[in-house]
Amino acid sequence: MTDPSRGLLTELLRQVSRSFYLTLRVLPAAIRWQIGLAYLLARATDTIADTQIIAPADRLRALQALRARILGKSSARLELGELSRRQDSPAEWSLLQRVEESLALLEHLPADDRERIRDALEVIITGQESDLIRFADASRERIVALNTDDELDEYTYRVAGCVGEFWTKMCRAHLYREAALDEAWFMAGAVRFGKGLQLVNILRDLPRDLRQGRCYLPDDRLWATGLTPLDLLQPANGPKLRPLYDHYLARAEEHLTAGWAYTNALPRSHPRVRLACAWPLLIGVKTLEKLRASNLLAPELPIKISRSEVRRILVRTLFYYPWPSAWRRLFARDHPGNKVDSPACLG
Repeated sequence: MTDPSRGLLTELLRQVSRSFYLTLRVLPAAIRWQIGLAYLLARATDTIADTQIIAPADRLRALQALRARILGKSSARLELGELSRRQDSPAEWSLLQRVEESLALLEHLPADDRERIRDALEVIITGQESDLIRFADASRERIVALNTDDELDEYTYRVAGCVGEFWTKMCRAHLYREAALDEAWFMAGAVRFGKGLQLVNILRDLPRDLRQGRCYLPDDRLWATGLTPLDLLQPANGPKLRPLYDHYLARAEEHLTAGWAYTNALPRSHPRVRLACAWPLLIGVKTLEKLRASNLLAPELPIKISRSEVRRILVRTLFYYPWPSAWRRLFARDHPGNKVDSPACLG
């Protein structure tokens, strides 16, 4: 990497994502910068999509222009000045200001890596575009909900399940091309890994999203419990929502359990990749634990995992790694009912 590229993929990444930067730092060098660049571009598209003060139609046009550049279908310089100025965070401002640098790095990657990144980002951006259209007229007074579980499943795939696919393809190409793996099982686990993390985010961010007019809990499920999306603005309706909320907590945990099985099926000769997978999973199950005990509709009580809790997770994974059985129990220890159903771990 050139010095400017190093700054983009270290300093800027650290500024826009504290938790992901921990994961990125532990990854092997063979895939670290490709995955870091993909994250920066995905974060740029997410920033555009989430800039509420800009009209949805304008955000949609900006997303489409960035998608065309990422896919190599346009060379027109992006006009993101107004979007940049509207960012409250200096890191988000810098992210959009430097998007041309990110795009230039993409063009200099080997063709296979560039296509893997493009494939993943096309899925992510089309999902963001659908969201902008779906929620174009949404507000606190007019909350728009997804319609069905199928729509929720599609959303979690486009936002994060496809990232599991991308991650797996990148690792397979650069780290363990010759390893004997059950490809179909492995890729299904990768998708569920991503879906589980996104479902945790949805459940954690429910009060905030509702106040922005977005409800990712399906409308048909809410109606079956006698609730409407507007009813969810009232914390007093938490007990009535709790059975449905717990249903999705259980689904998220099932996905994360599949992600843990995926992690344990990775070759043990690649501890950095295993650690990079284990950390978000263990943080995810710790978040689920807190959500089970929370006032789920209280907007003033955002659920967060403390830095000390994150440090404990990191230390435990490093300490137990040499002992496979103890390592596998890291997930089950917090959730003793879970069983990791995976092929034998590979050496």
